[in-house]
Amino acid sequence: MSSTERTDVLVIGSGFGGAVTAYHLAAGGAKVVVLERGPWLTGEEFDHDFKLGSSYTRVFDFVVGDGMSLLGGNCVGGGSVVYFAAMPRAPRFAFERHGGIGRRMWPAAISRDTLDPWYDRVSEALPVTRQTWDDVSYAAGLFGAACSHAGRTANPVPVAIDTALCTNCNWMMAGCRFDAKRSLLLNYLPAAVAHGAEIRPLHEVQRLSRTDDGDYRVHYDTIDAEDYRISTGSGTIDARIVVLAAGAGATPMILQRSEATLGPMPHAVGRYFSGNGERLNTAVVDEERAHELFGLSRPDGRVYAANQIGRGPAVASWDDLDGTKPEYSRFSLEQLYFPPGLGTILAQTPDPTGATWFGPRKKELLRRWPSWLTIFAMTEDDNEGVFGPPPPTGNAYRISQQMLGRGTLSYRPTANTLRGWAASDAEIKRIMERDGLSTVLPWTNDVVGAYTVHPLASCRLGDDPATSALDDRHELRGHPGVFVTDGSAVPGALTVNPALTIAALAERAVPGIVRAARERGVAVTYGAPGPGGETSGRAATARAAATLFERPGHDGRVITSPGETG
Repeated sequence: MSSTERTDVLVIGSGFGGAVTAYHLAAGGAKVVVLERGPWLTGEEFDHDFKLGSSYTRVFDFVVGDGMSLLGGNCVGGGSVVYFAAMPRAPRFAFERHGGIGRRMWPAAISRDTLDPWYDRVSEALPVTRQTWDDVSYAAGLFGAACSHAGRTANPVPVAIDTALCTNCNWMMAGCRFDAKRSLLLNYLPAAVAHGAEIRPLHEVQRLSRTDDGDYRVHYDTIDAEDYRISTGSGTIDARIVVLAAGAGATPMILQRSEATLGPMPHAVGRYFSGNGERLNTAVVDEERAHELFGLSRPDGRVYAANQIGRGPAVASWDDLDGTKPEYSRFSLEQLYFPPGLGTILAQTPDPTGATWFGPRKKELLRRWPSWLTIFAMTEDDNEGVFGPPPPTGNAYRISQQMLGRGTLSYRPTANTLRGWAASDAEIKRIMERDGLSTVLPWTNDVVGAYTVHPLASCRLGDDPATSALDDRHELRGHPGVFVTDGSAVPGALTVNPALTIAALAERAVPGIVRAARERGVAVTYGAPGPGGETSGRAATARAAATLFERPGHDGRVITSPGETG
């Protein structure tokens, strides 16, 4: 590949932040190249297996840090391929949080009200639908019954799933082989390709530098398809605009390595990391009590024993998402499924000396695995994660040929975070242990520290340059033409699954990116319909898009013709 290759826009990563921006910029006429470090798999290639080399180990990334481990996607489509497709909107209070900085973390320009039209646009594009109680799994129904028994409400979760195609196989974390999960492989990415975007898998970006004419040079390695520790080559691509969407664990690594050639990075790059306040508990259900309390039974005569049947979070309880409550006391609870491996290792069992994650009692706990019910809490943490110096390449020091790495994140939960975890643990215990329904213990933090499947805020938006890396248009402070649109841009924990918020923020960022591209000589317009030709969402965001487009740029000029926005 030529070292002098050029493109208008270079997008790093193909998850929500990358796919959304790649589609709109390509549809607007820009030449777009997407570099993705993981492989490109399609439905028929997703395996129902955990063996090394299966889709599970190829598309999943597990990075162990100091006090916090990160789980995410490593493939074309990013997190959308391995996530559970739960798509709630963030509650209003999440945008008003102060966290540990003593002031509103989010930019003044972004609130639930201003983001709602962008939520609508993504919801139309994927699409996102609301399940009924007829759609939920056995585990979800049991959690709903337990919430009701404990005096709480519970509701089916809005999802990006075609329930008519879903087989309830519970292999969503390995990719959906039935195309029931509406991942980005089915909407934004094919639409981007149809408009000329080029997606290159197994291309891992290492750093950025500047060219003599003021553009950006993106330096990448190509990665072996079987052993991700092996580089098979390297190259560079010059671009007018760079969009970083490599994920909250990788984007700050790229920017930290780029400091030597680009100049100083904002203080907030690699700081203020949030694990979305996440916490997991395992309830081991007493089957007889479940029948006595709720009258439950399955067609084969069993009561429950259905931990393995269904799909990820299908029912949630949102009673504690109350904006009148003080910060760090608000959380959501979801029924969840984790496949054997991580969940079975980290689940704890009672022991005479205290809870433990190994030993003879753990063997009995594993025997009862079909009777488990995993409850996922998303709380408010204190953005206490900090990344150390980056590894020489990639987002982590690779331990195995696929999936596993050792990262540089340091996470020491504050008293505020611990208080939120304790409150959610106590409420899960109250719900699930009421009248002897089950025995509940949180997953251990002794093995890999705390853990998150929704890493956020490591390169975050904000109005204060001292505590945010990006302005409210997602542009990296001090580096015009570089934008960040992945989960690292979200300022803090949302108390719900963040995928829809990340995608909505990316949609909102596009008009500003288009404006910056035009200022840098790229012939691009804004105003394409949704990836499937949807137009309702476009009309709803037209005024907001025009406002974002017409704001003065770095040179003070105002451009007032974004293209078709109606």
